[in-house]
Amino acid sequence: MIRAARLLFVVLGLFVAQSAFAVEPDEILPDPNLEARARVISGELRCLVCQNQSIDDSAAPLARDLRLLVRERLKQGDSDSQVMDYLVQRFGEFILLRPRFEWQTLLLWIAPFATLALGAIGAFVAMRRRRAHSGAEEEQRLTDAELAELKQLE
Repeated sequence: MIRAARLLFVVLGLFVAQSAFAVEPDEILPDPNLEARARVISGELRCLVCQNQSIDDSAAPLARDLRLLVRERLKQGDSDSQVMDYLVQRFGEFILLRPRFEWQTLLLWIAPFATLALGAIGAFVAMRRRRAHSGAEEEQRLTDAELAELKQLE
């Protein structure tokens, strides 16, 4: 039993540490400041293969190519926003893990709050109906005289 638990922890540890293995040593820039900027940018870009991971966390070949592209653009002197704009121009808004707040993405930003508000309104209406319905049931209860008459009829 203890061996199985240890094995489970090792396997879970490997899954959790998988993102640490995504960036390969030959990708890392010698300048620590550029590397830090590259990591920040890579953390905000979606892997187009995995789709729910950043390119910094993904081991897919396309993610590696994108990480190298980010580092190349930084070495050329681009700012962080220029690198992001270049990638958005090339791959579209989908590459951003957090889409920009624009007219095209307005629905993405508002939909969760609208859904929450509609759910709250629906719950409020349901509670009001339940209270009104339970009050009507109390009014329709039989009196003692009516119950006695009902027992006589049985």
